[in-house]
Amino acid sequence: MSAVAPDSGYTTGELQTIVAARSLAGKRSCFIGVGRPSTAALLARIVHNPKLVLVYESGTIGAKPHRVPLSIGDGELAQTADLVVSVPEMFNYWIGPGQVQVAFLGAAQVDRHANLNSTVIGDYDHPRTRLPGAGGAPEIATGCAEVVVIAPHGRRTFVERLDFMTTRGERTTLVITDLGVLEPRDGELTLTTLHPGVTVEQVQEATGWDLRVADQIAVSPQPSERELAALRELVNR
Repeated sequence: MSAVAPDSGYTTGELQTIVAARSLAGKRSCFIGVGRPSTAALLARIVHNPKLVLVYESGTIGAKPHRVPLSIGDGELAQTADLVVSVPEMFNYWIGPGQVQVAFLGAAQVDRHANLNSTVIGDYDHPRTRLPGAGGAPEIATGCAEVVVIAPHGRRTFVERLDFMTTRGERTTLVITDLGVLEPRDGELTLTTLHPGVTVEQVQEATGWDLRVADQIAVSPQPSERELAALRELVNR
């Protein structure tokens, strides 16, 4: 569960979702998974970018759900989509050729180069935790021009070494956490933005390596009343 940001009236998870939604302002299309990436993309379409085309791995293009989908197979995605295609067509003719501009991805582990693990925690043959796996993430991360990773910020997630590399991070443009925003600089994630009330030291302490820090650190704007109201209505439907 997300903590309540001090003296704010919103949770750190809500702020993370809102910051992710803002990153889609002016974008053409977004490939999204379930969970917070999906919530952020829906919020972006409601508040910041009504023309944003939402694309799901199940084959729905231009979906317009009125609530957060339960899964990529949620019936409302197909019912509200402009187009429904097969999964092979989605990857061969939409993702592979670069037809989708931005991908929103989550991960269980992230390393300093924005590589992702969504396969196992621990040894591959005898893992402590078996995760959902790659799905289409490796293809999505190479087929979309921009990749935004949305993950909780802690040493269990931001690790020095992945237990398994599921997805390479070459096209990652942003990593948005509940503490701030990291961006690749010279091939390594660098702290560029703090959320209100968060310090550089807190982010460094929550990272499993010696995190680079930009010379100039921005601060995320506070959520607006409109953003918070739209987000809360969306998740409570």
